[in-house]
Amino acid sequence: MRSSDRGQSAPNYTSACVVMFGVNILWLFVVIWALWGLLAVALSGWAVNAMIDRIAARRG
Repeated sequence: MRSSDRGQSAPNYTSACVVMFGVNILWLFVVIWALWGLLAVALSGWAVNAMIDRIAARRG
């Protein structure tokens, strides 16, 4: 038998997701920098920015 109250709502993990994305992209850029140099990091950063801008444009 189910209870009529639904309990508490789920916590908002948006800020944790943004912080972990930043941490992950940071170590990824450090590895790219160590393997292929600063130009590769700059190009990777430009590509990530372009993808984020494209997603933002699609969302309106």
